[in-house]
Amino acid sequence: MKRTTAPLAHVFILVLFLFLFLFLFLFPTNVTSISLPQPPTPSPATSPTPKSKSTSSSTLDPKQVIALESLNIPTSKDPCAQPSFHNATMCDSSIPFRHLISLRLANCSSYVSLSFTALKSLSTLHSLQLLNCPVAPIRFPPELISSLRSFTCINSLRKVSGVWLSQLQNLTDLTVSNVQVKASGPYVILGHMNKLKSLTISHANLTGSLPGHLHSNLTYIDFSANQLKGTIPPSITMLDSLEILNLSTNALAGEIPASIGDLISLKNLSLASNSFSGSIPDSISALPGLVHMDLSSNQLNGTIPKFISQMKNLRYLNLANNNLRGVVPFNVTFMKRLTVFKVGGNSNLCYNHSVVSSKLKLGISPCDKYGMPVSPSPAKDSSADDSSDSDYDDGDEEGSTHKKEHHHGPNKVVLGVAIALSSILFLIFFLICSKCCR
Repeated sequence: MKRTTAPLAHVFILVLFLFLFLFLFLFPTNVTSISLPQPPTPSPATSPTPKSKSTSSSTLDPKQVIALESLNIPTSKDPCAQPSFHNATMCDSSIPFRHLISLRLANCSSYVSLSFTALKSLSTLHSLQLLNCPVAPIRFPPELISSLRSFTCINSLRKVSGVWLSQLQNLTDLTVSNVQVKASGPYVILGHMNKLKSLTISHANLTGSLPGHLHSNLTYIDFSANQLKGTIPPSITMLDSLEILNLSTNALAGEIPASIGDLISLKNLSLASNSFSGSIPDSISALPGLVHMDLSSNQLNGTIPKFISQMKNLRYLNLANNNLRGVVPFNVTFMKRLTVFKVGGNSNLCYNHSVVSSKLKLGISPCDKYGMPVSPSPAKDSSADDSSDSDYDDGDEEGSTHKKEHHHGPNKVVLGVAIALSSILFLIFFLICSKCCR
């Protein structure tokens, strides 16, 4: 019995060793992917700062406490020290009482009333934000009008007039979105806002034409989704500090002015969904910092300028649904550099099949030897492609899928081999045991 027991023990140890080896070899990704939970690191925006506690030991002005209570904002705790989740507040450090300098009202209840008395008590505000607060139109006291530097109104106040907005002459930041604005044109609002730097009036049903005069301080303009008509005036192309220009989804027409190249600080240009005609101006090549250019859904004609491929910072290019013609002057290297590239919906536009692979879904046809589309471009396909994040597909999606599967665990073939080897080892072990027992 001693002679049979020793080999049996040796075989058993050998089998265990082989199983341990196979487990560590075949399943390393599963073992190494397990990570211990790390303690959350408070972000600078949410972590409490010692300054807020040590700046002043005074509490909020009693008049402003009453005003906040009338706005249904809890005041059981000091709003300066612990602002509520929906309604953010910020205070100064004055003594003996602190005063509000910033207030955000979000998701207001139906019975909230912005009374004139409450707003007069809050005349120290520099910033006022109304988010999803469809309350009745209000009248600002002169003290608050003079103090405000930033006013945001998104899906709030139901409707406002251009004259009412124009009284906020000391603003540096104006944002009005998803609010009906009744005005004969933007100039009624902006005529005396000499300090304005950021301007957004979007989805506001605003009519009229773009103002013939704008102040040079502006760095951000968004008039998207309105009913503005006319052309782009020289006043806009003279803003050499302008970084964002969004005039999309209006009824603007005419040619894109050649002076657009004077906007030397421009990073984002969106003129989509208008009625602009003519060719793409060559002066755009003078905008080295341009990252986003959307000229889609207009009536632009002519060829696509070659200089666009030399714009090194460009990452978003949408020229879809125009009347552009000729050969796309870009190679695959340029297209790969872009996050979004769309040219579909241009029936007379084609690509050089010797330069660009047919696997790229551009929504246009390849060119013949005369530089004309071989067949009518697939309009339906181009519209489908426009809804995606990119207008091309290099066919690597399948490969990336296999890579993802590989990272999730061992290959099915390797797993099958492991099971087979395990079965053989079990069979050998069983035969040895049976012989030893005899």
